[in-house]
Amino acid sequence: MAKRAKKYRALAEKIDRHKNYDLNEALGLAKEGATIKFDSSVDIAVNLGVDPRKADQNIRGSVVLPKGTGKKFRILVFAKGEKEKEATDAGAEFVGNDDLVKKIQGGWTDFDRVVATPDMMGTVGKLGKVLGPRGLMPNPKTGTVTFDVKQAIEQIQAGKVDFRVDKAGIIHASVGKASFSVEDLAANFKELMGTLVKMKPSTAKGVYIKGVSLSTTMGPGIKVAY
Repeated sequence: MAKRAKKYRALAEKIDRHKNYDLNEALGLAKEGATIKFDSSVDIAVNLGVDPRKADQNIRGSVVLPKGTGKKFRILVFAKGEKEKEATDAGAEFVGNDDLVKKIQGGWTDFDRVVATPDMMGTVGKLGKVLGPRGLMPNPKTGTVTFDVKQAIEQIQAGKVDFRVDKAGIIHASVGKASFSVEDLAANFKELMGTLVKMKPSTAKGVYIKGVSLSTTMGPGIKVAY
């Protein structure tokens, strides 16, 4: 087993693994455990009472965090004609169509988010084995398959976070950076949780939000009362 850093061990000793902490207290502890060498992400894990094997319970969507993510994304847009110019003017780092498909097929993946116009999806589909495992495949449910590429780009840079339930029924997402104030992190947390609550499937039985925890990139998990 890898040896934990001194700061990690010190914080882990302060956390009661059986306690569900108040949100602000949990965020304060998470910030306390962040490394000083880089601005750690503050991540959330939400255990949902859903069965991801059922299509109507395979929770997937996106939310624009009111306080942003603290990240600058390199956005790639698949588009043709006037939509290429719209994407470039909106600040997309890479814009194209068949040329970008060939480049990615050759092993290039130096980008963080992908947007595509609907008429390009037949071509983009060829990249499923490359983009899919990285969570980068454009999808209408997350607003990344659209003719309004300007809005899609602006939302991503403003703080849009995509999420999808995994096989264990857990949503993983970031709610900001450790350098954010507790108040800003709390606002992002509440926006994400509110979105998930609204997405509860009518077929999901029993407790929907089964558990919530917070952690920084290299910090211990902290249970949150919700």
